[in-house]
Amino acid sequence: MQFAHFTVAYWCVLVAAILPIVCAGLAKSGRIGVARSKGGYDNVNPREWLARQTDWRARANGAQANSFEALPFFIGAVIIAHQLGAPQARVDVLAFLFIVLRLLYIMMYVAGMANVRSAVWFAAFAVNVGILLVGYR
Repeated sequence: MQFAHFTVAYWCVLVAAILPIVCAGLAKSGRIGVARSKGGYDNVNPREWLARQTDWRARANGAQANSFEALPFFIGAVIIAHQLGAPQARVDVLAFLFIVLRLLYIMMYVAGMANVRSAVWFAAFAVNVGILLVGYR
């Protein structure tokens, strides 16, 4: 019996899947346990509560949404690269770079640095395209 090897790129898929949850936690941080009447987090209507947030909390929620949006393409690119027999080291490095860029993107988003955020988003997207194409022959 042969067992599949869990690559660095696959670990990066797991990290990418956790990033939106981290963003949501950031948006809610410091408000959990505070009474709803005092602006505390509302677990009964979480989406409405998040929609009413402003400043960095609203941006953290935006980063959450964008992280979910970026996830399917990243997962697909990693799987396709593996299926095409792409050089594993390249896939691993590119997947790790994607995660680093996504973390930087989240930081720039929450900090309100829109131009830098957009540039980092584009770089992460380009890396993702690179993952998809690295196995092309």
